[in-house]
Amino acid sequence: MATSSATSTHGIPLAFATCSIGHGEADDLHRRVEAIASAGFSAIELSFPDLKVFASQLLKHDVDDGNYDELCQAAKEARRLCDRHGLEIIMLQCFSNFEGWKRGSKEREQVWEKAKGWVRIMQACGIDMLLVGSTDAPAEEISTDREDIANDIGELCDFLKEHDMKVAYENWCWSTHATTWKEAWQIVQQVNRPNIGLCLNTFQIAGSEWANPCSISGCTETEITVAQMEDVDESWTETLESLSQTVPKEKIYLLQISDAYRPKKPFESEAVGGIKPRARWSRGYRPLPYDGGYLPVEDVTRAVLKTGYRGFFSVEVFDEGPDGQGKQSNLFEFAKKARQSVGRLISNCWQE
Repeated sequence: MATSSATSTHGIPLAFATCSIGHGEADDLHRRVEAIASAGFSAIELSFPDLKVFASQLLKHDVDDGNYDELCQAAKEARRLCDRHGLEIIMLQCFSNFEGWKRGSKEREQVWEKAKGWVRIMQACGIDMLLVGSTDAPAEEISTDREDIANDIGELCDFLKEHDMKVAYENWCWSTHATTWKEAWQIVQQVNRPNIGLCLNTFQIAGSEWANPCSISGCTETEITVAQMEDVDESWTETLESLSQTVPKEKIYLLQISDAYRPKKPFESEAVGGIKPRARWSRGYRPLPYDGGYLPVEDVTRAVLKTGYRGFFSVEVFDEGPDGQGKQSNLFEFAKKARQSVGRLISNCWQE
């Protein structure tokens, strides 16, 4: 069972994304949940790939993405598993490439079939929040018109509202149309539904406006001078002040926490194997705060706290080491380390 430490730091409840702990199928959902609970977290974000693996292990055969009957069966068992360990499931993640598809297209039909299936999973799990990442589908394949994007997300919100569910919309720093928190916020405002808010992420915010894995400096300028660094810092300060002053606390649904390594060698500026540089960076170079990264994670955290937000802080890291080649760690020790890291972050950033 989760211990009494599964409360908070300064009243902030803590969660952990299941995709951010463990290595492979040996560290199954049972072990991940047990480690998360034992470290003092009070909730998880359930990752769809983890649910799929769990379903295959539970039913002893491979379960396809679209087999929602069997996925729902596994979702109910995941709910029971979390209940036994005193954990809430706060969100299903992550629904990607939903918006922008042409009406009548096969792709649009497919994402709506997926949305309906994921709602079934959410019902089986007792989850009321769906994470939607700003699409990174190629611009030539979708509409990037803001009105089209907002209409699509609005329709999804309307569908979820029928089931008392909501959308947490997240900017991805490699997205086709919304790389910054402000662009995601503008979309949320244009959607104008009561059941949509932001999923803010320390990596995604800093990774879009302060850092660049393709630059020698690791910052948004390629070869940076002192004067240019001052410009970066000024712009960075302005964007965070804007966040803290313009986003209502009730429109922040979640803050995800991670840092990033500065690549030892700058990434190529072009996509490799169809993966954009910042997407590659996100997938394997995201450690816990205070564990070798270089992003101004505390800056983002302070800005979010200044809004008055006191909801979940959730660990979402993808740490394959500074070289991206892999990094092994004990599941339970890592969960405890994550708990200490987030506690330190909150304490360092806390302002009454």
